[in-house]
Amino acid sequence: MASSSLNSSWTPKQNKLFEKALAVYDKDNPDRWQNVAKAVGGKSTEEVKRHYDRLVEDLMYIESGQVPLPNYRATSSNNGGIGDTQRLMRNLRI
Repeated sequence: MASSSLNSSWTPKQNKLFEKALAVYDKDNPDRWQNVAKAVGGKSTEEVKRHYDRLVEDLMYIESGQVPLPNYRATSSNNGGIGDTQRLMRNLRI
């Protein structure tokens, strides 16, 4: 099924809503993708599934060492962001 949604773009706000919804609706939730799509807004169930699949693929590349991690300097102002990211990744339950 060809669709213009195959190349849909995601705003930073939609990505953040997507991440938060993944933390709320885990893989055991029977209506996970419908709930995630509803939480994001403006995206279909298929679009959020596809976005998730791409996220998982990216994570596999990163974790296998195929993508170099950026060399961030540690500062007291970004410690909260790192913790939030680690918490969200832990809640993906993939």
